[in-house]
Amino acid sequence: MQNVLVTGGAGFIGSNLINELLKDNEKRIFVFDNLSTGRLENLALDNPLLTFFNIDLLSDFNDWPVIENLNYIYHLSANADVRGGFKDRETDFKQNVLVTKSVCDYAKANNCKHFVFASSAAVYGDPEIFPTPETSFLRQTSIYGASKLAGEAYVQAYSEYSDFQSSIFRFVSWIGNGYSHGVIYDFYKKLLFSPERLEILGDGNQRKSFLDVTDGVKGILSLTNHEKATEIFNLGHTEIMNITKLAKIVCDYLKLDNTKFIYSGSNRGWIGDSPLVHLDISKAKTYGWIPKVSIKTGITNTLDYLSADKENIFR
Repeated sequence: MQNVLVTGGAGFIGSNLINELLKDNEKRIFVFDNLSTGRLENLALDNPLLTFFNIDLLSDFNDWPVIENLNYIYHLSANADVRGGFKDRETDFKQNVLVTKSVCDYAKANNCKHFVFASSAAVYGDPEIFPTPETSFLRQTSIYGASKLAGEAYVQAYSEYSDFQSSIFRFVSWIGNGYSHGVIYDFYKKLLFSPERLEILGDGNQRKSFLDVTDGVKGILSLTNHEKATEIFNLGHTEIMNITKLAKIVCDYLKLDNTKFIYSGSNRGWIGDSPLVHLDISKAKTYGWIPKVSIKTGITNTLDYLSADKENIFR
């Protein structure tokens, strides 16, 4: 029986990962989450193989429950507000750097074999190469990106000390079942309350890549089988989509024909936003992973999820 810890496991990505892990009856799953953004409803709490702990990961890791001989830690807990760092310079540091360092210390103390870290395409800032490979220069344009890069550095350093093996995944935006924040959520919510107009940050020409959570989870689970102390993978899509086109898909789904798009004007949605996010996934392909769900289908999956429970999701 393997022991597996998922931090942030009650959130969007974490809960989908746990659902997949629970299909293997040879794994005990432990979840650390303070429910600041995660939801208990996302977890199969009646499953005897799942144990949930409500824990603030900014607390002393020595006070966390002891789970000895951990086979895997999937560290997904983070502040996910990419925009907020322009005004708030502390939250990303605390939630994405200090917490990651504490989880590394906890992994070492509990003899973790493999540490999986959720990083971000934001570490590339404004890259010069598209699709952007893992070897690109990392010039930071946001506090969020800087905090994720610092987290990567801690994970790599602990791995070089032979405390554990690690896999680092640089994500594009994830969408699909369980989606809890991001551009599709924002558009849907705005249109619920004001269907005649939709404010779009930037000029609408920003091009982004999106990844359905089913593909992303398969990537996380299939790409940890490597021989290096640390390996870094981009998890993205071969496709990209214009934000205005995404808005039109949302409007079509909601059967809104006359919505006026109001743009904020810049080629960026906010300071630190990259006008183009398109990651090179060639390395992941060499390990046998490739996304199967198109971006348009992923958007529809997301809208289906939001529509099914909109009274609670948008409360």
